[in-house]
Amino acid sequence: MITVNSLGGKTIKIDINGTVVTAFPDTADDKAQISLLGSPEEEVKPGVVSWPGEYDIGGIAIRGIGHDEGQRVSYALDDGKVRVAFLSAPLHDWTDHNLELLGDVDILCIPADDAKIAQKLIDEVDPRVLVPLPTKDEATFVELLKAVGAQDKEIESEYKLKGGLPSEGREVVILKPSK
Repeated sequence: MITVNSLGGKTIKIDINGTVVTAFPDTADDKAQISLLGSPEEEVKPGVVSWPGEYDIGGIAIRGIGHDEGQRVSYALDDGKVRVAFLSAPLHDWTDHNLELLGDVDILCIPADDAKIAQKLIDEVDPRVLVPLPTKDEATFVELLKAVGAQDKEIESEYKLKGGLPSEGREVVILKPSK
């Protein structure tokens, strides 16, 4: 089972079959087994991924995709059944090569700091589940929600993927930050 929670802003926590991963925390999350940082750190710490490359931690394949000459990193996680992507902020246009590295994404967690770029990336990635993250201001977040047809969607405390992914269409999940 996969459970997704928002920790506010761009920070997201996901439990993948008992392995807790925190993406884009301000500092490495002591409660998480894996912390994915948005920019490279010189000092390598156990359970912390901050560089582009491929990693296998606790049965989860992690691909770090570098942007801005490696200064920022986005991630794709794969447990063998579901592929989850976390895009780093600020959003920018992705090259075909980077989209190829990202692969087929089932759950996309995307910062809502530029609605037009976000919409373009969503169309290119075409995830089954979309989790927009309020990272800039409320107006930009609302603009993105309108663009994906989710402006009247209820806010949820968490998203649980128990069985399979939606068979058709796209499910948009708006998460309330938890503490």
